[in-house]
Amino acid sequence: MDSDAVICIDDLWVRYGDRVVLENINLTVYSREIFSIVGPNGGGKTTLLNTILAFKEPIQGNIQVMGENPKKIRKSGIIGYLPQKSEYDQYFPVNVFDVVAMSRFARKRSWGKLNNKDRECIHDALKMVEMADFENRHFGSLSGGQQQRVLIARALAIQPKILILDEPSTGLDAVAQDTFYHLLHKIRDREDITIIMVSHDIGTVSSVVDQIACLNKSIHFHGNPDEGIPSEALEKVFGRDIQFLIHDEHCKTCEKRNE
Repeated sequence: MDSDAVICIDDLWVRYGDRVVLENINLTVYSREIFSIVGPNGGGKTTLLNTILAFKEPIQGNIQVMGENPKKIRKSGIIGYLPQKSEYDQYFPVNVFDVVAMSRFARKRSWGKLNNKDRECIHDALKMVEMADFENRHFGSLSGGQQQRVLIARALAIQPKILILDEPSTGLDAVAQDTFYHLLHKIRDREDITIIMVSHDIGTVSSVVDQIACLNKSIHFHGNPDEGIPSEALEKVFGRDIQFLIHDEHCKTCEKRNE
């Protein structure tokens, strides 16, 4: 395994029942990259994450996370994970601090009290996502973008080396999405961690990530999106009629973010 690689995947095959959903996946993610896996719904993106997280067993191939089997890594705190946004009871009486604290409680052998180290990690995570002033606010009263920041803080509170996000910008408007991706860069640079995120929006993520993998059962492109993604790969992943927009320095949304 390359000394700078945090995840190495070699000839990975995964199936559900009799149906193969991932085949011949070869992928390397390096330290401090912001890496995106893009593809259509049903293309295997979440399945690939679940396999990296050791929630799903492959039928063939090998995965190493930080040089170890994913099963050994899963409960170590090396990976912080934000699953796809799910519905919740907005009236459930939980504040921002409590939501972030859940990740610290999950690492304890028994349901004990938070210690000083736990509280320090929670406060640091909230500061990192610029939500420290909201720690006593009811979680359900926050905007969608603020909730996503809090959920990222929950994943960061365990001080991971790798942060995995599944469709993190779903439900956010264009300005909130761009602010969100700007935050991810700040987190990567400040905390020196690797970020892997799944998205179906290739146009947006292409301008904010270091490396991109286009996935539809197999990987049809893996590289730097600034160097261009072949039209043949896009057709195999998204279909013949795909069109997408890429943010650049002339984008009004990006200008607004930097005001």
